[in-house]
Amino acid sequence: MTYKLLLLPGDGIGPEIMMEAKKVLLWLEKKQGITFEISEDLVGAASIDQHNVPVRDDVVEACRQVDAVLFGAVGHPKYDGVEYYDRRPELAILKLRKELDLFANLRPAKVFGALANASSLKSDLVSGLDLMIVRETTAGVYFGEPRGIEQRDGQRIGINTHTYTESEIKRVAEIAYSLSEQRAGKLCSMEKANVMDAGKLWREIVEGMKSDYPQVELSHMYADNGAMQLVRQPKQFDVIVTDNLFGDLLSDLASQLTGSLGLLPSATLGPKKSDGKFVALYEPVHGSAPDIAGQGKANPIAMILSLAMLLKYSLKLDKEAEMVEKAVENVLDKGLRTADIATPDSKVISTSEMGDAIVTALN
Repeated sequence: MTYKLLLLPGDGIGPEIMMEAKKVLLWLEKKQGITFEISEDLVGAASIDQHNVPVRDDVVEACRQVDAVLFGAVGHPKYDGVEYYDRRPELAILKLRKELDLFANLRPAKVFGALANASSLKSDLVSGLDLMIVRETTAGVYFGEPRGIEQRDGQRIGINTHTYTESEIKRVAEIAYSLSEQRAGKLCSMEKANVMDAGKLWREIVEGMKSDYPQVELSHMYADNGAMQLVRQPKQFDVIVTDNLFGDLLSDLASQLTGSLGLLPSATLGPKKSDGKFVALYEPVHGSAPDIAGQGKANPIAMILSLAMLLKYSLKLDKEAEMVEKAVENVLDKGLRTADIATPDSKVISTSEMGDAIVTALN
């Protein structure tokens, strides 16, 4: 069977870390007999430079025609503060999420044993941590209308509208419930039902779906308390489902429990296609880091683990996904580190050396 993949390296360190993911794909072809049909294209500042837009419509369409999309990172200082929003590199990922209806962002926060001491928290609080945050990504305050800055009563006022429909809540909750069934069977839904009407609706709908998933233990928590609990006792959670705004905040908070953004992958799932597969995009959660681009300092682990998620969720290659995750863990156990996760007793290696070490650990 041939799997079609579209690679979108993007800007900054994006091409460097994508190169390391391609090494893993090449190994899977040679050693596991898996055939990939790989295409690449431009997004972000790289696309603006050549095509004057952050992402072309034909790239969006190409995303629909493949089994999965692997995305690097977008952003470049030369486009900071540009007057026209449609010329900002970051619009690329926002447009892809909206046009492809990528509504469920899966962000795992897993602490590798060798890196428990790298966390911002005490190692006993995070050792063995393995949680998943499911964030809704196409609705809520980031997309609600009306929005903008207006002049009222002699002063400017900024407006953003927070809205959710029943169907938008239900479909992301279905993903979270299904993941809970495959994991430890615990789901915590976070919102602000005490002060927000959209939060009340969110809680009602998630609670109303519970009877369809009898094996899942459901709890509810206000999002501000959820943030506190993530740094107080993070291992109480298995799967967390939340809206776009709170998910943005909580997933970044959870990322620091692991010690570095350079370790964290993500998946963003859309609706099922006619062949039963999800439209899906996979990307590391870190940014384009233009300050270290081209220096061999970037950590490719989040990119490689994003590929592992792609293997698992889109291609159903669970064995191969586990192999990649185990290879990363083995490399870290050997004390090999990129600079962002280095300790005094570890060996600091470059981006390409880390990719090579992970491929070697696969053998």
